[in-house]
Amino acid sequence: MEKDVIISIKGQQSGAGANEEPIELVTAGKLEPLGGKCYTLSYQESEVTGFVGTLTTIQVEPSRVTLQRIGAVNSQMVFEEGRRHLSMYDTPYGALSVGIHTRKLRSTLDDNGGEVEVLYALEIEHGAVGQSVFHINVRQAAQP
Repeated sequence: MEKDVIISIKGQQSGAGANEEPIELVTAGKLEPLGGKCYTLSYQESEVTGFVGTLTTIQVEPSRVTLQRIGAVNSQMVFEEGRRHLSMYDTPYGALSVGIHTRKLRSTLDDNGGEVEVLYALEIEHGAVGQSVFHINVRQAAQP
């Protein structure tokens, strides 16, 4: 059964030309159990992220996390520890080839919330951009 949750996402990039300041987003969203320790998180992007009109869905499986955005920006990024995945990142300004090489993936997500952490190397148009990490904390929303 889908639950209302508060999703806190902290991210940081390091490397050539990256702004190494951490970013944080706290938003209302949904947590839906899929069975077998698999979950879907979803939330609507806002002006804060620059992706107004975009639905972000994060599917969390025991050994894989898939982040999909549909709307003003369309993309699918797959994170799987020890593997490299390529995808297209479609923006209003054109499409970019994005490579993700996941170094670490950890999840304690369950029906009541939990955490997801992913450390990965990012490349754009086959050029290394640097290292990135994101940490997601999910907790149940207060009930009225």
